[in-house]
Amino acid sequence: MENKKIKDEIICMAKKCKKTIVLPESEDVRVLKAASIITKEKIANVILIGNEKQIKEICDKNNIELEGIVIEDNLKSNKKEKYVQRLVYLREKKGMTNKKALEILEDKVYYATMMVEQNDADGMVSGAIHTTSDTLRPALQIIKAREDLNSVSSFFIMETQNKKLGMDGKYIFSDCGLIINPTEDELVDIVMESYDSFKQFIEGEPKIAMLSYSTKGSAKTETELKVKNVIERVRNKNNNILIDGELQLDSAIIPEVSKLKSPDSVIKGNANILIFPNLYAGNIGYKIAQRFGNMVALGPITQGLKKPVNDLSRGCSVDDIVGVVAITCVQASNN
Repeated sequence: MENKKIKDEIICMAKKCKKTIVLPESEDVRVLKAASIITKEKIANVILIGNEKQIKEICDKNNIELEGIVIEDNLKSNKKEKYVQRLVYLREKKGMTNKKALEILEDKVYYATMMVEQNDADGMVSGAIHTTSDTLRPALQIIKAREDLNSVSSFFIMETQNKKLGMDGKYIFSDCGLIINPTEDELVDIVMESYDSFKQFIEGEPKIAMLSYSTKGSAKTETELKVKNVIERVRNKNNNILIDGELQLDSAIIPEVSKLKSPDSVIKGNANILIFPNLYAGNIGYKIAQRFGNMVALGPITQGLKKPVNDLSRGCSVDDIVGVVAITCVQASNN
């Protein structure tokens, strides 16, 4: 990361939270190195899932210190029976049986997810060697979305060195990682979740722009009607939320352009939360900002779950893992 300011701020927040994060991918050297750093720097308490002897052998070969880290073997754990009964209860309508539950809990990610659901850990981070679906499927099945939401989405924390933009250079971009073509209901959830995520990680007043290729109905489409409905529903939920749309990007983030294209806008070209119409736009948008604009991009970060579970890229660095664990701690402190 070229500019570590936002990551350093989040690590400071995490240190105050004193949360416990479970890491199921104990066979990966990057995860073990990150666990050691997280523990030494007192960012979080760490639980590794796996065979203690095998983990220690990997650590010895790579000069990784394990002091202060808890290791829990999911195959031998005395919690397994409790987790089996709970999993059967949660998934009985889907055909879950004791036998199936025992088999499922041999999977470290499922076991770690049950730890979070049962409050034996505050959050989970996985994905260094697992796909996004392998990491998030257990969370969606077991932890599930918050009661006030219908969907789980994702966001990026973005930071530019141009402090005149966003909130001192900081933005939330959403959804750039999960929901492909959000419905009206899902867009309402994405807005509400992103508003909450902004308040967790960034100081200041959230100002939300619903992005489009047109500004204020300069093009008449179904999308325009959908955005109007979303804005009305969001305001009905919380009339204090500053939200506007649909807006082109320049009208959303540049006050001078906003005066010309959307002079009555409540956010006046000062948006710091950008809501994309679909995953195609969101994913392309954050990558353009990151690669052409040299913005720091932290994410994708999951939002909307009852308890935090976050997915790593399989190409992640040790530094990335430390950052995502810190983010997960902050999310856990707000649950």
